[in-house]
Amino acid sequence: MMIGFYAMIGKRNLVKKIIGMNLFQTAIILFFVSIAAKRGGTLPIIEHGHGVHAIQATAYVNPLPHVLMLTAIVVMVSTLGVALAIVIAIYKRYNTLEEDEILKLRK
Repeated sequence: MMIGFYAMIGKRNLVKKIIGMNLFQTAIILFFVSIAAKRGGTLPIIEHGHGVHAIQATAYVNPLPHVLMLTAIVVMVSTLGVALAIVIAIYKRYNTLEEDEILKLRK
């Protein structure tokens, strides 16, 4: 995660910044999926109906973090696509992807 954060903050090339952003987002998704796992947990599907036995929620894995991370993956892919499209437009206009050179050309 910190490698991606460093690439976003420390690098001057826009493509390297985008790669760092993608690494950072992927690391966060992996973190949330890993903390949602539970040893000995089962799927949250009730097999035998409610009946007399009480349902113990601690025996089941919470599916919400996994569902939210699927949404985060969709957002990550669309963010990557928009960022790459913007970088292509910047390159067509300034003929460089270095942040310092782009700032000099804008003045």
